[in-house]
Parts: sequence; structure tokens; C-alpha cells
Amino acid sequence: MIVAGTVTKKMVPQVVRLYNQMPEPKYVIAMGACATSGGPFKEGYNVVSGVDKFIPVDVYIPGCPPRPEGLLYGILKLYEKLDGQKISTSPWYSKGEWPEVPVPLLGPDLIDLRRVSQETPQPEAAAVSLTHQS
Repeated sequence: MIVAGTVTKKMVPQVVRLYNQMPEPKYVIAMGACATSGGPFKEGYNVVSGVDKFIPVDVYIPGCPPRPEGLLYGILKLYEKLDGQKISTSPWYSKGEWPEVPVPLLGPDLIDLRRVSQETPQPEAAAVSLTHQS
């Protein structure tokens, strides 16, 4: 998958869902300053500061916009990574279950379900407990 351009908070659930639907082996290239770090729009309320916070990225291609030579160099680096892998040691070929990246929830801010603990009270539970006290 090549992620190019600005990734907004509204797009992240669909990008993660598309990543989860990809067959193994999965490789991701983040192309450009906007995809890798948010670029000049990273201070915006709706821009994600890097797609690597939600899906694992294999190759980063710098630039705003990235040059064609940079894209070719990034693809060659991905080929080098593929040549260095063996099927016997690849994590995607093991017998164990491969964990799926959870789709973030869209709310006032993106909620990554991997970082939410079960002990945190939910807003609905707090509202219910307040109504039972009165």
C-alpha cells in the first residue's frame, strides 16, 4: 500500500480497514511529508500527524512533494527488505495468529482501541450512575 498525501482523521478508519483487508504479506510505503508526519497541516484539528501511528510503515519517502527518484529509491529499499526475508523467519508465515490492527473510533478525537484500558469509565456508564444517585 502506498499512502500519499494528507491523512485526515476522517480517512484513518478507512485506511486501517483497507490495511486489515490486505492479504499477507503486508507492506506500506508512506510517501511525502504529509503522510509521514502531517506536513505543513499537522497543526490542523483534522490532520493526523503521521499514518505510522495507526498502521506499521515499512518505507518512508521524504519530500513535499516527493521526487520521482525518491519513489524509485523507496521501492528499491522495499525490494531489499523483501530479499533479506526468509519464509521460515517471516512473522506473517508463522502458525500463530497475527493480531489485527483495530479500526480507530471517530469522536471528538481519534480513539485508538489499543491504548484504551478496560478500567477507564465510559461516558454512558458515568451518566447512568449519576441518574441512579438522584
